Amino acid sequence: MPQKMHADELDVDEALVRRMVAAQFPHWAALPVELVDSAGTSNAMYRLGEDLVVRIPRIPGAVEDIAKEHTWLRRLAPELPVAVPAPVGLGEPVDGCPWQWSVLRWLEGANPVAGRAAQPGLLASDLAAFATAMHRVDPAGGPASYRSETLAERDAAVRRAVAALADAVDAEAVTSLWHAALAAPEHPGPPVWIHADLQPGNLLVDGRGRLSAVIDFGCAGLGDPAVDLIPAWYVLPAPVRDAFRTAVGADDAEWARGRGWALSVALMELSYYRQTNPRMARTARYVISELLADHAQAPRVLGGRAAVRSRLVMPRRP
Repeated sequence: MPQKMHADELDVDEALVRRMVAAQFPHWAALPVELVDSAGTSNAMYRLGEDLVVRIPRIPGAVEDIAKEHTWLRRLAPELPVAVPAPVGLGEPVDGCPWQWSVLRWLEGANPVAGRAAQPGLLASDLAAFATAMHRVDPAGGPASYRSETLAERDAAVRRAVAALADAVDAEAVTSLWHAALAAPEHPGPPVWIHADLQPGNLLVDGRGRLSAVIDFGCAGLGDPAVDLIPAWYVLPAPVRDAFRTAVGADDAEWARGRGWALSVALMELSYYRQTNPRMARTARYVISELLADHAQAPRVLGGRAAVRSRLVMPRRP
């Protein structure tokens, strides 16, 4: 059974998955079922035979992602330069699982380790090509991303995370970086398609270190393209960040917002998961340290404007 990370998390194990598959997809009932070792937090993943994977929401907040992926992955796939999950079955609620769940094609590959890419320059180019292609997809009818809000609307949640991490981060330094991100102008155009969660656990690389697939589109939808800059700090080492930035065409304002998105996500993840998901917590610490190093080298991005007024908002998914 996967480790629990949430108070309202569903109990899922291999026996339940076998029952679910046998009841609704009997032609796959004889296939072996095996838990996928993943740092994912919203869905449990079980490999089904050699070619399939079962994806089950862990929490109520991830339930709508199943239908969204089932609808939109088919439309997005032809527009993207690497493989994405291909839905092959949509399961309905059963005893033990009150929500829809999905069966998708298995994609081979390994998750990159933050900052330790085998081919950093090539991976930077691959990530830029994916983000650029995603942002060019026709937005007509697209849903809002889970991360469709502005940075200012995340301010209260970020400040709570910084307070909760008083023993783990340099609060003054991260607050200074957060203020710089808040000072950046907001995205000036209409929202575009974004993946919104380009972290190591959602990326697959092949044996050469090239990006071979992007998975988990649960956060995908329309939003600020700066959200898809987070792999600059979540995945890539410092020497290739400028190449990634040039390839995606990010101006100063977008890059500053990208820093803010990476910082806010990492702070909330570290605050929430540091006791329950060591891999995610380790990556979040790395991201925060890389962002602070960048900020120390360029402390006056966008003229070094000061903090903006805080807004009180309801907490959202990290």
